[in-house]
Amino acid sequence: MLDLQTNTSNNDNTLQKVRALYGYSQSEISENLKDYDIPLKQNSMRTKQLWNWIFLKGIKEFSDIRNMPKDLLNELSNDYTLKRNSVSTEQRSADGTIKWLLGLSNNGLSTPNEIETVFIPEEKRGTLCVSSQIGCTLNCSFCHTGTQKLIRNLTTEEIVSQLLIAKDRLNDWHGSEPDKLRKITNIVMMGMGEPLYNFEAVKKALLIMTDCDGLALSKRRVTLSTSGIVPFMERVGTEIGVSLAVSLHSAKDDVRDILVPINKKYPLKELIKACENYPKLKNSSKITFEYVMLKDINDSIEDAKDLAKLLRNIPSKINLIPFNPWPGNNYQCSDMEQIKKFSELLNNDGFSCPIRKPRGQDIMAACGQLKSETVRLRKRN
Repeated sequence: MLDLQTNTSNNDNTLQKVRALYGYSQSEISENLKDYDIPLKQNSMRTKQLWNWIFLKGIKEFSDIRNMPKDLLNELSNDYTLKRNSVSTEQRSADGTIKWLLGLSNNGLSTPNEIETVFIPEEKRGTLCVSSQIGCTLNCSFCHTGTQKLIRNLTTEEIVSQLLIAKDRLNDWHGSEPDKLRKITNIVMMGMGEPLYNFEAVKKALLIMTDCDGLALSKRRVTLSTSGIVPFMERVGTEIGVSLAVSLHSAKDDVRDILVPINKKYPLKELIKACENYPKLKNSSKITFEYVMLKDINDSIEDAKDLAKLLRNIPSKINLIPFNPWPGNNYQCSDMEQIKKFSELLNNDGFSCPIRKPRGQDIMAACGQLKSETVRLRKRN
């Protein structure tokens, strides 16, 4: 069953000429407030007030703030905005997964700028899958997003906006339902794009999302997934401090060169060394390795043994992901019996090796299926 809704809100598909205030850190907001006629001793208080209204209450208009001078709020509204990017469509899967197609500024380009954001509800947590780019340059052969040409990196506010929009749609703001648990508990940077090719914007966005005075997501519950951009991996641990996931998919360079072409630039030897040196491993953390199960490509028992050997010195969790089909692909998902044998061997070898349950397949929201809807439509036509 698929439920498709179109949003007819007044939000423009284009970003405002003024910058979104939720794309600034607390220290930046404090610095920006110096441009206004505010006594220096009030700067910290006004910064905290803005931060709390934006990230605890989820306001969309400065006029909704009730404990700041109206003149100041009017001035701020001339220079900044709190509006979100628009929701073009909302799709709901039979399993409860929700996918939003979001319209962004096209900066004068003829190609529509759209991204997809996915919410995956579970019994004890809710995970939001966030995009970092419009399209992707990596051309991973099993991934639908990789067939969409990279248009541009997302800005910090466009990344943060995905979480704010999800909280709006799910009524997940502080105090909205006092007795209810938080609906969005986890963030995974596993949407469209390679996060480490947009490092600065992603870093800033994740630090805003994990700021304890606002959205306050635990860094342990935020995971950044990379296909293996080795020079930036250490910086994820030292500068952002979130969990790391590596899109691995093979323990052999010749196979990974085809599945994940960036392997030709950063081969397994370099990638594994970067993983072994990941700073957070010193704090008893684990690296998650994502492994899409492709029939007769990377799913043999020998492949499992090679994988165990490759990761023997790294505290690891290995997520086995049954391949999610998409139009025009040349791969098949491994047989479930073979996936279970693969998992059993790795579990017996001391690894945590769960098999991920596919979610949102009926709305093309599962792992590896994301692609801007307008791009899909143009391909059909």
